Parts: sequence; structure tokens; C-alpha cells
Amino acid sequence: MHIEGGSHAHAHAVEHAAGAGAGVGAGELALGPGVGPDAVIGAGRRFALLGNINRRKLAAILTVIILAIILTVSVAGVLLGDKGLTADFSQKALAPSREHPFGTDLLGRDVATRTIKGLALSLFVGVSASAVSAVLAVIVGVCAALGRGWLDHAVNWLIDLTMGIPHTILLILISIAAGRGWRGLLIGVIVTHWTGLARIIRAEVLQLRSQHYIAVAGKLGRSRWWVMTRHILPHLVPQFLVGLILLFPHAIMHESGLTFLGFGMPPEQPAIGIILSEAMRSLSSGMWWLAFFPGLALVILVLLIDKLGECVKLLFNPHSAQE
Repeated sequence: MHIEGGSHAHAHAVEHAAGAGAGVGAGELALGPGVGPDAVIGAGRRFALLGNINRRKLAAILTVIILAIILTVSVAGVLLGDKGLTADFSQKALAPSREHPFGTDLLGRDVATRTIKGLALSLFVGVSASAVSAVLAVIVGVCAALGRGWLDHAVNWLIDLTMGIPHTILLILISIAAGRGWRGLLIGVIVTHWTGLARIIRAEVLQLRSQHYIAVAGKLGRSRWWVMTRHILPHLVPQFLVGLILLFPHAIMHESGLTFLGFGMPPEQPAIGIILSEAMRSLSSGMWWLAFFPGLALVILVLLIDKLGECVKLLFNPHSAQE
């Protein structure tokens, strides 16, 4: 009888729980308390909106954002005055704070101001060196592909020779030979960064030469210059732009590396390489912010530019038109 009474009590408890559950909405039972159908519909609309943004649209959005960041850094480096670059020994070796987000160095100079100006300086050097190097690569690649056989062999030999020498050693040698400083740094970066893009341009031009419309243009009496300017060079614009952007981070890193080693910018310039070189002497004293923030800013800038190159490559790729 005791067992039978217990079973009746258990059944009554189950019926009471079922009756209580019937008063709660099905959406709240499935999703938990406080989560109704309206919240589910709103989340579904947000996911549908994100699903409509394909890879090309996302690449275009990222391109605009990255270009805005780069432009902001460049303008800020120009607009910032020299107040944070002057020595103030009453503010020396201060840790990061609200007044000095990146802290100050041993001379009392604001590390944030020096970092922004150093990034702007690196952007200028990177743009100048990579632009000239990319133009040189296009000229050499087109001449090698359209010229005579001996010219093609000479260009390939020069490319193999340049790429066979260790990059940093070649940069240092060219920088010393050109007189160091601004001029030596720019010449070194320009001379050593055109080889990879030149090979790509040469291969693209050789492929274009085998197309039927190129042969037809020649049969119709068109000159080589007309064929090159009307049929070949327009096809090289995507390779040129992508190669230019991808050369950009390499130029910035090599500029900072050469300056860090003492073969680049003069010491009075607020370059990232000089900031890091000065910070190496203070790391053992616990002033970690002198190297951390400038180094992190440089890495973020290089990664952003590299991502920009990938986005531009995706936008120019015809195979991704429907992605």
C-alpha cells in the first residue's frame, strides 16, 4: 500500500509539472527563460544580412577601412607638432598613463608621438620605394618578354644574381655604397625589391604574346609599341597594383631593419628602427613600453597592408566575381 500510494503521489507531481509547463510558451521552453520568438526572428535577420555580404563585398569594405587607417596615420604624422619630440627630463622614463599612453623615453619624449611620426615616415619610404621598384619591374619584365633572346637571358641572369645574394647583406652593401641616410636606404630598397614582380610580369607578357588577337594586330600592320600600349599594358594593371601593395610591407620592414642596424635613417629622425634600437638599451631596466608599443604598431601596420594586398587581389580576380 505504501508503494502504491507513492506511485500515485509521483504521478500527481508529474501532472502538476506538465500543467505548469503548459502555461509557458513553446519558444521559452526550447530557448530558455526570457528568450522569445521576436528575439529569434531578429537574430535570423541579422544572420541573413551577414550572409548576403559575399567575399568581394567584404574585401571592398576591408579595403576602404584599411586605406582610411593608413591615411589617418599619415595625416596624423604630419599634423602632430614637435612638442612630443623635444627632451623634457622632468617627464623621463614614465610608464604608460592617460597623459602619455605609450609612456616616455629616457629623454622625456612622448613615445606615442614618436611612434605615429615613425609610422608616417615608414609609410612615405614604403610608398616611394615600392612604387619605383614596381615601375622598374614592369619595364624590365616587358622588355625581357618582348625583346630579343639575349636580352631575356640577360634579365633572367640579373634576376637570379640579385635573388641569390642574401637580402639583408645586399641591402647593407647598397646602402653603404650609396652613402647611407635617405638616399642609400631608398636606393637599396628599390634595387632589391623588383625581381619577384619582374618575373611575374615577364611570364604574363609571354602568355599574352601567344594570344591570337596579338598575332592579328601584327598582321594588320600595327607596331610593337601600339600592341604593347593597347593590348599588353592594360592587362598588366592588376598584377602591377597587387605587386605594388605586396611590395609595400617588405619595403617598410627592410627600412626599419636597416635603420635598426644603423644603415638607414639618421639618428635625429623618429623612425621606428631608431626607436627600437634606442629601446634595446633600456629593456633590462624594466622599461618594456619603449619597445613594445612601437614594435606592435609596426607589426599591425604591416599586417594591415598585407591584408590590403589580399583584398585587392580578390577584387581583381575574375574567378571570384560570383563568390
